[in-house]
Amino acid sequence: MFTGIIESTAMVVSQEQGRLRLGNVAFGAELTLGESVAVNGCCLTVVEFGAGQCAFDLLAETLQVTNLGGLKTGGIVNLERAMRADTRFSGHFVQGHVDTTVEVLKYQAQGADHEYTIALPAEHRNLVVHKGSICLDGISLTIASLTADTVTAWITPHTHAVTSLCQMRAGQRANVEFDMLAKYLDRMLSARLAP
Repeated sequence: MFTGIIESTAMVVSQEQGRLRLGNVAFGAELTLGESVAVNGCCLTVVEFGAGQCAFDLLAETLQVTNLGGLKTGGIVNLERAMRADTRFSGHFVQGHVDTTVEVLKYQAQGADHEYTIALPAEHRNLVVHKGSICLDGISLTIASLTADTVTAWITPHTHAVTSLCQMRAGQRANVEFDMLAKYLDRMLSARLAP
């Protein structure tokens, strides 16, 4: 379980034969084999680690559902270790189970902030609400505005500076995990209303 509060970023060193290697990992030496780390919001298992580096195996399902298959050497990814039970809980409940990728329609500076708009797939419209939570590339964000086919969040200068958003451009794909509570509620209501 994660919170969507990015702990640090890392640089993509390589992605070969289903193994993603990262460098500039601030907490690389603190990891343990088999530990869960959210990489761009996708929960992955540590298979190698050491000072400043770590590696993860990427399954075919992971490559199909997330944007991790499109990562380029030198690119920046967001990292968050699994939450601890003895600390403050910021953000929202994030499982690290990416639902889909979405197109970034706009990432544009507006004064000191940035306006971040994504396309909203029709099949997921029922999982978002104005002022609700959404997780994009592992970042817990508040939905500032909502249309039938878009979601917009506002990015603070701090979040822009310390996450992969500093490299974000319109046209890219972002991992999205819709709010876990919304997904459970939707499933329960659908089951009750089914004939």
